[in-house]
Amino acid sequence: MPTDALLARFLHALSDLSPVAVWAHGSLAGGDYQEGRSDLDLIAVLPGPRSLSTVRRVVTLHRRLRSEPLAGRLHCSYLTPATLQDPGRSHLTWAHGHVMRRPVTPVTRRELHDFGRVLHGRAPAGLLPAVPDRQLNDFVVDDQRGFWRPAVDKARLWRQDIWVDLGLLTFARATVTLRDGRLISKREALAELPALGAPEEVVEDITRRRYEEPAPADAGWPDRRAELTRAYLGPAIDALVNTYG
Repeated sequence: MPTDALLARFLHALSDLSPVAVWAHGSLAGGDYQEGRSDLDLIAVLPGPRSLSTVRRVVTLHRRLRSEPLAGRLHCSYLTPATLQDPGRSHLTWAHGHVMRRPVTPVTRRELHDFGRVLHGRAPAGLLPAVPDRQLNDFVVDDQRGFWRPAVDKARLWRQDIWVDLGLLTFARATVTLRDGRLISKREALAELPALGAPEEVVEDITRRRYEEPAPADAGWPDRRAELTRAYLGPAIDALVNTYG
């Protein structure tokens, strides 16, 4: 299995940096992983303090993995025991083929506590502080209000599969988290969307592309799908934020 081969090679290469722990979150941990379609979302805790030499070794490690078929989908944030306490702090991250800095959000932290998969070393509960419900809910509301709602107004984005998929699925997951106090997978979020009033055609489109063999799309479908998605998502986000914000 290409995923197992990539993870084994990654963990072997990372062993030179003596990681304290390596965890998987997202679909790889939550049971909704689709090989070749899903990302491999990882967290590595390295001994600190992190040096420029460590950064260079991390970059070299990922560049050497590029021959693996799924390497482009492997994303990993690198923390140290001294830097993993603050959910607002940005960390060295390899994603989409290059280095960046981004935080390990309260949603990711709650995922790690609830169903994180330990690939090496210590479990999340032994290193990561617990995520209070208020902190999780505040983050979810702020993400919907501060990121996704402004994005709805940028029409050009919504002709792309990734924006349609993540926009609707993230909204459904946010709704369930705020309403029921639990995290759900993308597959579960897709099942929630019809009851939340999402456009049936768009939900069917996402289902085909994520879990089935998609049929060739009509030339006008991307524009129509964008209109349907934006017309639904803007008011839906507004209502969610007004209810829970």
